Amino acid sequence: MRDTGNGDGNSGSPGGDGAGVDLAGALRSWRDRLDPATAGLPAGRARRAPGLRRQELAQLAGMSVDYVIRLEQGRARSPSPQILTALARALRLSEPERRHLFLLAGRPAPTTDRIPSHVTPGVQRMLDQMRATPVGVFDAAWTLTAWNRMYAALHGDPSGHTERERNVLWRHFTGRRDRVTHTPEQRARFETATVADLRSATARYPADRPLRTLIADLRRASDHFARLWDSQAVGAHTMDTKTVHHPDVGPLVLDCDVLNAPGSDLHVVVHTAAPGTDAADKLSLLAVIGTQAMTEPGGAATGIG
Repeated sequence: MRDTGNGDGNSGSPGGDGAGVDLAGALRSWRDRLDPATAGLPAGRARRAPGLRRQELAQLAGMSVDYVIRLEQGRARSPSPQILTALARALRLSEPERRHLFLLAGRPAPTTDRIPSHVTPGVQRMLDQMRATPVGVFDAAWTLTAWNRMYAALHGDPSGHTERERNVLWRHFTGRRDRVTHTPEQRARFETATVADLRSATARYPADRPLRTLIADLRRASDHFARLWDSQAVGAHTMDTKTVHHPDVGPLVLDCDVLNAPGSDLHVVVHTAAPGTDAADKLSLLAVIGTQAMTEPGGAATGIG
């Protein structure tokens, strides 16, 4: 998401009301406490002040520097939920801090009625530190919410995709162009497991309207999905083997392990190759040539819906 500073409904005047001042102060405090190295940024030359610079926060959150300045000066007092989600992720806020951020901005705090997409500080550290391994983070409906540079280098940068276009099941069952292929056996396992996992999500989030809309749209778009859905299977997608066809390094046969982040209902998908294999050599090469194309430090790890 790239915001140019028009995401709030009330610009106000410098100083603003009490809520705007409280939001501004909280954002400055959270920015000052965050070590740039923790955020995956190079330390660079000596800094006059601790924490992130405004330009760095804007880069990590995918918004303009001017908008960050307006927020910190209390002149933008009603940022959208999407902006708040991006700020919470960029600032590595805990869940209580994230809820407090929403309340300061005058927005309803995220509820358990909706599938959570907040990337916890621990998961964000995993993305930052596993620089040589492609890692993608998906919500309970299998929508990609965050990724590291190697994931973008392997699959293509998803930052320009809509939330629906980043959903694994939507892309698969509607035949969207993709670099991934399966053998017939792998495809059958993948489809059965992901549809069963989606059904499990409906039991945990029965009031989530976007989830219900996704399922209804999938049923209309794919007879095959509808048949699998009507089978009533319930389960979890935990691992897979797939072939990724990369335009520069060629095909890579990779193992994809699905880790569940405790307390967040996020799926962390880690792509690996057995040591000494052709795929391992290609991943090493991709770590060199693929990430050079990613010009925004940390940018590939901040995509949001």
